[in-house]
Amino acid sequence: MKKFDKDRLILGLAGPVLALVVAFALTSVVLLVSDRNPVEPYQLMWDNAQFTDVQVLILNQAGTYYLAALAVAIGFRMNLFNIGVDGQYRLAAMLAAVVGASVELPGPLHVLLIVLVAMFVGAFWAGIAGILKTTRGVSEVVSTIMLNAIATSVIAWMILPKNLGEQPPGSNDLTTGEIAESGWFPGVDVDGGVIYGFTFVAFALGIVYWFVLNRTRFGFDLRATGASESAAQASGVDAKKMILTAMLISGAVAGLSGLPLLLGQTHTYSLSFPVGVGFTGITIALLGRNNPIGIFFAALLISFLEKTSASLDQHGYEKEIATIMQGLIVISVVVSYELVRQYGLRRQQQKVGEELAAQARKNREGVAA
Repeated sequence: MKKFDKDRLILGLAGPVLALVVAFALTSVVLLVSDRNPVEPYQLMWDNAQFTDVQVLILNQAGTYYLAALAVAIGFRMNLFNIGVDGQYRLAAMLAAVVGASVELPGPLHVLLIVLVAMFVGAFWAGIAGILKTTRGVSEVVSTIMLNAIATSVIAWMILPKNLGEQPPGSNDLTTGEIAESGWFPGVDVDGGVIYGFTFVAFALGIVYWFVLNRTRFGFDLRATGASESAAQASGVDAKKMILTAMLISGAVAGLSGLPLLLGQTHTYSLSFPVGVGFTGITIALLGRNNPIGIFFAALLISFLEKTSASLDQHGYEKEIATIMQGLIVISVVVSYELVRQYGLRRQQQKVGEELAAQARKNREGVAA
C-alpha cells in the first residue's frame, strides 16, 4: 500500500514538473531564436521578486487567481468546463460594487452584504449555463463562452452614467461610485504594503473545498457523477441536480474572485478592473491538478511571472515573455499529463502482470510440493 501511494505521489508531481520544465525550455528556445540571453530574464525576474512590495503584489494577485482557479476546479471535478468564470467574476464584482456603494451599514454587515451579492450574481450567471445543460443538453463550454460576451455587454451598458455608473470629473473612466469605509475589508500592513484581508479568506476556502470534496457525502456524489454520470445515476444520485449544483457553486466562488481587489484596494468597479482572470484560473487549475495545495503554488507561480516581468522592458526584454511562458505552460500541461497518464497505465499493467506471474509461480510450487 505504501508503495502504491508513493507511485501515485510521484506520478501526481511528474505532470506539473514536466510541464514547467518544458515551458521554461521552450521559452529559452524562443529567446535564443530572437538572439537574446536565454537565462538573464529569469535572473532579472528573480531579483525583482526580492523586493517586499513586489512580494505583496504577488501574494495579493495570487489570492484573486486562487479563487478563480477554485471555481474552475469545482467544475473540473464534476467533468464540467466552466469557461465563463471571467464573465461571472466581472459581473459579480460590478453589481457587488453598485450595492456596496449605495448603502451604509455597520462594518461586518456591509461586507457581508457585498460578499452575498457577489456570490449570488456569480451563481446566477453560471446557473444559466447549468439550466441549459440539464434541460436542453447545451454544452457548458458553448454557453459559458457566450455568457462571457453577454456579461461584457451588460457591464458596458450598466456602467453608463445614465444607468448605474458615474464619471469622475476630469476623467474618461466610468465607475460605480466608491464603497463607504464600512464596506472595506481590513488588510495586514507589512513593509512592502498591505496584504488584502480577503486574500486570507481565499486561501481558507481552499481548505473548505478540500473538506467538502473529500470528507462529505455531497463531495463523493459530485466526484462520482463527474467520473461516470450513468453509474452515479444508477446508484441513486440525481446527476442533473448535481450538474446544476456544481455550476451554481462554481459561479458563486467565481463571484468572490474580484473581492480581494474590490474590498482591499479599489473600493469601486471601473473600466480598468482586471479582465482575463477567469482564463488564467483555467491555467492554474490545470497546473494544480484541481488540488487546493497544487492550485496555491500554481497561483503563486503565475502571479510571480506576471508581477516580476513588469520591469523586463527596462533591461531590453519584452515583458510579454511571461505571457508566452503562461501559454506554453497550458500546452505543456495538457501534453505532459497525457504522457504521465499513459505511463501510469503501463506501470500499473506491468505491476499486475508481475503479481500474476508471482502468484502463478507460487501455485506451481505448491502443486510440485
